[in-house]
Amino acid sequence: MTEGAVQALASRIGHVFTHPQLLDEALTHRSWCAEHPGVASNERLEFLGDAVLGLVIADHLFQVEGAMPEGELAMARAAVVSSEALAQAATRFELGEALRLGKGEDATGGRAKRSILADAMEAVIGAVYLDAGLEAAGQLVLRLVADRLAGAVADPGETDHKTRLQEASAQRYGQVPRYDVSGTGPDHERTFTAIVRISGEERGRGVGRTKKEAEQAAAEEAFRTLRSELHNEAADA
Repeated sequence: MTEGAVQALASRIGHVFTHPQLLDEALTHRSWCAEHPGVASNERLEFLGDAVLGLVIADHLFQVEGAMPEGELAMARAAVVSSEALAQAATRFELGEALRLGKGEDATGGRAKRSILADAMEAVIGAVYLDAGLEAAGQLVLRLVADRLAGAVADPGETDHKTRLQEASAQRYGQVPRYDVSGTGPDHERTFTAIVRISGEERGRGVGRTKKEAEQAAAEEAFRTLRSELHNEAADA
């Protein structure tokens, strides 16, 4: 990380920090701290940013989507505050270029790892909140996830791939999908891989920071295939 990269990131996210050390901390991964004793990692800011993100999105949906029932509000919020959405926002704003990573993490592609990017994006939100308050953090959150938020409002169930796969599987096979999930890596940075099977046949794979994320990713892949099969069958009928 260079000072120029950090300043460029601040410009891209549209916030001028009164306390720039907060942004430095938000961009500091634990692997950097292991090589530089006494330097704080971004984990505490990540914790705070996660709470701010959830509040901002919940408040926005409640205020703007007055006719949306609770179940759809919950699905829309989940789609927007997911690690996938955060990693996409971080990639779009080129956050990875400004990260402070340990040499080993940097050498193994840490700047592009979705889990690291998502965590750092939450930490940046937390840093903006501490620097300028909830209004500024809320403006940043809505800029980061504007496209994702619009899609979630238009179709709240769009990212609930497990439910959609279950419905499609029941329609075509009369069976529910089965998931096998395995995890690798240390407890603090575990990666999960899910395999979804229907009638004993593998239909999709997915990877995520949690079992739920991995299962959703596997279900998305399987659902796309099943949806295509169902459409083709309907066209041939």
